[in-house]
Amino acid sequence: MYGEGGVWVCVRACVHIFVRYGWVYVCVSCVCMGVSVYVGGYGGICGGMRVYVCGELVVRWGYMWGCKGVYAGGGCGDYVSRSRYVTRPLSAEEAAFPLAYALALHKDFATFERLFRAIYAPQNLYCLHVDRKAPSAFQRAVAGLAACFPNTFVASRAEHVVYAGISRLRADLRCLQDLAGSAVPWRYLLNTCGQDFPLRTNLEVVRYLRGWQGHSLTPGNLPPPHAWIRTRYVYREHLGNATDAAAAWAVVRTPRRKAPPPRNLTIYFGSAYVALTRPFVEFVLRDPRATELLAWSQDTYSPDEHFWVTLNRIPGRATHLRAHTFCTITLSGHTKPLHRGTMQRRCHNLCFYRQGN
Repeated sequence: MYGEGGVWVCVRACVHIFVRYGWVYVCVSCVCMGVSVYVGGYGGICGGMRVYVCGELVVRWGYMWGCKGVYAGGGCGDYVSRSRYVTRPLSAEEAAFPLAYALALHKDFATFERLFRAIYAPQNLYCLHVDRKAPSAFQRAVAGLAACFPNTFVASRAEHVVYAGISRLRADLRCLQDLAGSAVPWRYLLNTCGQDFPLRTNLEVVRYLRGWQGHSLTPGNLPPPHAWIRTRYVYREHLGNATDAAAAWAVVRTPRRKAPPPRNLTIYFGSAYVALTRPFVEFVLRDPRATELLAWSQDTYSPDEHFWVTLNRIPGRATHLRAHTFCTITLSGHTKPLHRGTMQRRCHNLCFYRQGN
């Protein structure tokens, strides 16, 4: 919609905002757009930035001024109707294959709300874990949204999440515990974070997961030598009060060496984001091998990147598939414009999609 160049993109954006929000919003937003046009010019990278700014204003405007969301009056019914949520299963196939989601959230309510609207289906179940150190306004907004949907709830316990620490894995486990106790007969559990966005519809996800015939998807491989340090030394979560959040909440390596894994388990490394069957979730929560691995992982680096895949590759378990390896390729503004990567056994990067994609 916003791929065209020139001023017409911004004109169209102004018309959109006028029709939806009125004159006051048009005046302020179009001043912002005018600045972006003046600064950006009409070509090259700056021109692309102008188009991006105009598009972002249209998408974000409802959240920037007056917040046309849950709290704009009319209650949940008005919000669900205005936001065009799916309110009934779109097919019998989807109704017969409900999914469970564990979402880890800590910022950017508008981004999360768009993600939630994209993945929401009434037959599914959604657990929202909100970082305990998230702003109180954000926590209230998430709770307000969850209250509008009978199949959505905030996790019963919350963690102070530290990136790459055990608390990040515990956040997912909090939701696993809550979802496992639900009467909803969900078939697979998918974990994600509030900054993700789906590339497939719910029906496409259901059909893909059905094709795995009851196997959990925990992509990973044996770790390369440079990653051994993650599980061979003791790490500690540093919970500080510094203004810089990155410095205040960090995982710090100590000189102390770790003991070998319990039961002589082979540690695999892989993705922190997985798709787990309900029997596998029960195994994670109740099997002594899972409990022991979790205890051993408390002081490792980024344990969510070895916990799932290691458990799913325990010899003798019938639900793991060794042959399948997944990998994502980087496309980042900090690298070359085009990354000519190929699928391979070892890579640890992400693909970021923005409005221009």
